[in-house]
Amino acid sequence: MNLSDLKRNAYMLRGPLSKKGYMRWWHSFSGVHADTGEPRTFFVEFFVINPGLGGDQPILGRHPYYRRRGMKPSYVMIKAGVFPGNDGQPGKQLHVFYPISALKATGSPFVMQVEDCIYREDRITGFVEVTSEEARHRSLMSDAGSMEWDLEVHKAVSCHTGFLASPLSQIVNALDSYWHGEGVKSFFRGTVTLDGEVYQVLTDTSYGYADKHWGRSFNRPWIQLACGRLTSRRNDRELRHSVLAVNGCCPRFLFFPLRRRLMIQLTYTGEDFEFGFHRQFPFSRCRWETKENEKRFVWHVMARNRTHLIKISGSCTKEQMLKLRYESPDNAKYRNPLWAGGTGIGTIEIYRLDNGGRELLDTLEMNGALCEYRSDIK
Repeated sequence: MNLSDLKRNAYMLRGPLSKKGYMRWWHSFSGVHADTGEPRTFFVEFFVINPGLGGDQPILGRHPYYRRRGMKPSYVMIKAGVFPGNDGQPGKQLHVFYPISALKATGSPFVMQVEDCIYREDRITGFVEVTSEEARHRSLMSDAGSMEWDLEVHKAVSCHTGFLASPLSQIVNALDSYWHGEGVKSFFRGTVTLDGEVYQVLTDTSYGYADKHWGRSFNRPWIQLACGRLTSRRNDRELRHSVLAVNGCCPRFLFFPLRRRLMIQLTYTGEDFEFGFHRQFPFSRCRWETKENEKRFVWHVMARNRTHLIKISGSCTKEQMLKLRYESPDNAKYRNPLWAGGTGIGTIEIYRLDNGGRELLDTLEMNGALCEYRSDIK
């Protein structure tokens, strides 16, 4: 449901998750070059892993020293970068690692700081730089470059997953990874400087997204679609306060995995449509498939609840996606990468169900969608 919950967006790796768990606060948004007007989609992420195992030095699980000793990763990572552009501009991801002892966090209101990088609910600022020599070290999983950001954030639409991320659900380990979309529709304003080039981030064209994942392992498969740039075919207008958010989850009963599900929220001209949430069982149904070829990923989703049905078709070309690099809490190696891009396109058909039939309410065109996917092959 469209409900803000700052407690779920706060720091919460305690108990068993402190030694086998992760948290990631993700932000993505669009900006334009200050001189040329060239648009690009940027991302900034605060990532914490296994804080209970850390200390005064970051423990990199892929570093030969720690790998030989069987040590799990433990650090704070600031990930920042840019997705490949529509006109063939290359993307990059920059990683800077800090020890757990460098992390400063407050509870209410939630503020997180790691040296020059600061996270607040209404503002993010920071600077990262990775030299060419540092980027040659595979354990850093980073490209070379620099990025600085100073951005105001207004989180306009939230996605609250209810019981699926409740304290009880976490106690019984009902999910491998939990999700809270505090800002699935966000407005960013400020500047980004990438490798010395300045970009302006404007409120109306930022098409921002912000969420949080946490848990003891990453979802497999990892599937995520989000789009705040929706245009109605019914009236040929861009919908300023409408957004789609799709996130996969892998529920389990005790230690036994159950059927994988999607959690979907579509906010359309002030009305919220939800699919796949616990409170709607047994009225919510969802089917989806992912197709992959040499050039692109294609997703088809059909979901229904008691009153409405939606059909989602989206795609993103691989040349406009990055292979995001992470270490898992258990330091497992994954053969398949996590693909991510910020230039997805597609359509959303919205139907009203009535007396056994259905009526098409609108068809929405998606542009600049955030797409993330990794298959369930470990």
